[in-house]
Amino acid sequence: MAILGIESVVYGVEDMALCNRFWDDYGLTRLDGPEDGSVWGFPSGSRLIMRPIDDPELPPAYFPGSGARETFLGVDTAENLEILVRRLKVDREVRRDTDGTAHFVDPDGNPMALRVWNKRPVLCRPDPVNAPDFIQRLNQHRKWRTRARPKTINHIVYFSDDYVATYEFYRDRLGFTMSDHSKANGIFARADGTYEHHTIFWLTTQHKGTKGKRGYAHIAFGLEDIDEVMVGANYMQDKGWSHERPFAAALNRHRISSAMYYYFPCPAGGDAEYHADTDYLDDGWVPRVWEMAFGGALWQTDSPGFFGQRGITWDVKMDADEASLEEYRGFGKTPSGDAGSIY
Repeated sequence: MAILGIESVVYGVEDMALCNRFWDDYGLTRLDGPEDGSVWGFPSGSRLIMRPIDDPELPPAYFPGSGARETFLGVDTAENLEILVRRLKVDREVRRDTDGTAHFVDPDGNPMALRVWNKRPVLCRPDPVNAPDFIQRLNQHRKWRTRARPKTINHIVYFSDDYVATYEFYRDRLGFTMSDHSKANGIFARADGTYEHHTIFWLTTQHKGTKGKRGYAHIAFGLEDIDEVMVGANYMQDKGWSHERPFAAALNRHRISSAMYYYFPCPAGGDAEYHADTDYLDDGWVPRVWEMAFGGALWQTDSPGFFGQRGITWDVKMDADEASLEEYRGFGKTPSGDAGSIY
């Protein structure tokens, strides 16, 4: 075990007040932070750090506007951190802070960092689910919720010009494991010290809606159950935040990871995803390769683009040896009938 997940994400934002209102409504807890910025915390110990877009302490901008400027991956021990740094130094510069944090740039140009992290356990007790002839909650009422309170940073999604090469970098240098491959779309990969279906998803820049994109696409926050997703979504809409975004339904479930999700466009950049009931994996999991549209969604409340069309090919196969990657190495063509990606 080495990388435990996402320890923190640092944003450069154009409208600090608007971002602070968004994260407060979203259910995050504000911590003490810099006078001209803000820090938001999670029960797991992860953090979101907001800084003005022109803050000189931020890494140089590599995309226009607000967005995630650096992602910190948490490592379990100082010894494992040094092992990972040695692997990175084979072909790239690694800058160290006085506390040992190691900064580097990945193959897509994304500033990343590694630091030792004392990740905190998160206590979740979702209510049992009843069904006809399968009574799991007898003489017991479900808990009532008034707000969503995200527990973890579940995963982050980055745009990638060559998603196969980028995944292989994270696999060979940082110990990531492929969970699933969405053909002509991207790779879901899990850090070796966590059970979430994926820690990072690399989304191709070869779709009509992603060409030329840089940086991150969205970040997902883990909730306890589906009820918390819905009460959070309703609360956000009551506060005036729009859930409308291209190529994705408001409420849906990914077929690939089984996760229930709800996206909101975020003033800090990209999207913020409420996320619950995902698959959890260990080293006994066998990766799969999916036809893109089939893997994208199980059902949708609204169905834009080809995701709402009938006749999608039911195509999923086991891919234990990652053989599917070879066809998409250096992938640079737009699939026919493309309508973008919901990830």
